[in-house]
Amino acid sequence: MTIHLNGAERIVRPGTTVSDLLADLGLTPRGIAVALDHVIVPRSAWAATVVTVGARVDVVTAMQGG
Repeated sequence: MTIHLNGAERIVRPGTTVSDLLADLGLTPRGIAVALDHVIVPRSAWAATVVTVGARVDVVTAMQGG
């Protein structure tokens, strides 16, 4: 199924959760925020939150600097 990940189309398997998606991307949860259809998904809900067809997923990574 197709979703929109950070503005680009991406194919994922049906039933993919936010946790699955991050694992597929090779990202560790530390310093990551995820929004699903413009709503922040709490980290505690990532494993239970299924990404649906056409969903808009934004993954943001915190950066340090000065």
